Amino acid sequence: MTQFTCSPGGRVDGSIRVPGDKSISHRSIILSSIAEGTSHISGFLQGEDSLNTIRAFQQMGVSIKRDQDQVRVCGVGLHGLEKPGSDLDMGNSGTAMRLLLGLLAGQAFDSRLIGDSSLSSRPMRRVIDPLQSMGATIESEPGGRAPLQIKASNGLTAIEYDMPVASAQVKSCLLLAGLYASGETVVREPAPTRDHSERMLRGFGCEVLSKGSAIRLPGKQVLVAHDIEVPADISSAAFLMVAASIAAGSEITLCHVGINPTRTGVIDILKLMGADIELLNQRDIGGEPVADISVRSAELTGIDIPAHLVPLAIDEFPVLFIAAACAHGTTRLSGAEELRVKESDRIQVMADGLTVLGVDAQSRDDGIVIQGGQLGGGEIESHGDHRIAMSFSIASLRATKEIRINDCANVNTSFPGFVELARQIGIRVTVDAG
Repeated sequence: MTQFTCSPGGRVDGSIRVPGDKSISHRSIILSSIAEGTSHISGFLQGEDSLNTIRAFQQMGVSIKRDQDQVRVCGVGLHGLEKPGSDLDMGNSGTAMRLLLGLLAGQAFDSRLIGDSSLSSRPMRRVIDPLQSMGATIESEPGGRAPLQIKASNGLTAIEYDMPVASAQVKSCLLLAGLYASGETVVREPAPTRDHSERMLRGFGCEVLSKGSAIRLPGKQVLVAHDIEVPADISSAAFLMVAASIAAGSEITLCHVGINPTRTGVIDILKLMGADIELLNQRDIGGEPVADISVRSAELTGIDIPAHLVPLAIDEFPVLFIAAACAHGTTRLSGAEELRVKESDRIQVMADGLTVLGVDAQSRDDGIVIQGGQLGGGEIESHGDHRIAMSFSIASLRATKEIRINDCANVNTSFPGFVELARQIGIRVTVDAG
C-alpha cells in the first residue's frame, strides 16, 4: 500500500505548470476517435484515467499514437468503431465510464464496461435511466452499478431530459448518445456545469445550441478532425493555490491553467475567504480560456459557501476543506451531496481526516461545517481517493506534527508526478510504496 509521509511546516514558491486537464483529455480522445480525419492533441494528461480512455478506443479499432503528452488520433467517423475483443476497463474514472456509456449506447455492437472496486461501487443509474429512455439496452449490477453490459443498438431516439442533479458527466453522456439519435436531444441542467463537451463539439464542427439552462444537439452530425491544445488542469492547480494561500511567505505562479468559467469556483471561493490570487496573461486557446495564476500567502477567513458556486467547484472541495481548516472562523458548505458519491464519500472521509488532525469538522447530509484551528498530525485514511491524499499532503504545510496518508497509489490517476512537483516547490512529502 502506497503511503505518503508529510513533515510539518514549510512554504511554497516557484513557477510551474501542472499536468493537463483531465476532463478535456478524456473528451479529446472520445471526439477525435469518432471524427473524420486525423486530430493532434498536445498537453494530454498522462494519468491512468485518461490513458485508459486511449486504450478503450484502441480496442475499438482506432489508431492512436502517443509520445509523452502529444497524441495523434486517426478518427474512424461516427459509425467506424469496431466491437472490442474484451471488456473496456475504465479503472478509477467515473467520467470515462459515464461518457463512454453514452457513446456505446448508440453502437451496432455489444460491449461491456468495467472498473476498479471504487468505480464499481459508484451509481450509474443517473445515466442508465435516460439512456434507456432513448432506446438503449443496458444491463448492470444491483443498484445500477458496474460492470455495465451494453447491447447493440437498433437506433436511438432523441429525448428532452431535465437533469435532477447538476452533473457535467450526465450531460456529456446524453450529448454523446444524442449524436447517434434521430431528432434533437435537449438536456436541461438545474445549475451550470462544466461545458467542455459543448465547446469541443463545436470545435469538431457540430451544431450545439446553449440557451439558458438548455443544451440542444441535433443527431447524426458529422465530426471533422480538429487539433486540440489541453490546458493545465485547474483541479490539479487548486492544490497548489491552497498551498500558497495557507503557508506564510509563499508565492507561486501556475502557468497556462484552464479558467473555463464553469470551473473557476475554486478561485471565487478562495477569494471570498481572502486569498491573494491574480489572473495574468489571460488568453483563449482553441476555444478554452487560459491564464497564468499568481497566488501569495494570505490570512483566510471562514465563509458560508454560496450555493451557486457549489457545482463550479465540486472536484476541488477536499482541498478547500483544508483551506477552511486553516482559516479564522467557521466555513459552512451545503447543497453538495454529490460529494458523497465520488471516488469516496468525500464529505465523511474529509471530516474524519480533519478530526484526526484535531480540527472541529462536522459532516452534514449535504455538506460540512469546519471550525478553523490548529492542525496537528496523525494517520489519515484516503480510501484510495486521489484528491483526499493530495489534500492532506497540502495540510502538512500548517501541521505541527507529521501526517501519514494511507492508500495513495491512485494519485497517479489524475496528477502524475505530484510528489516530485510538490517537493520541488517546498512541500515535505516522501513516498513509501510498501
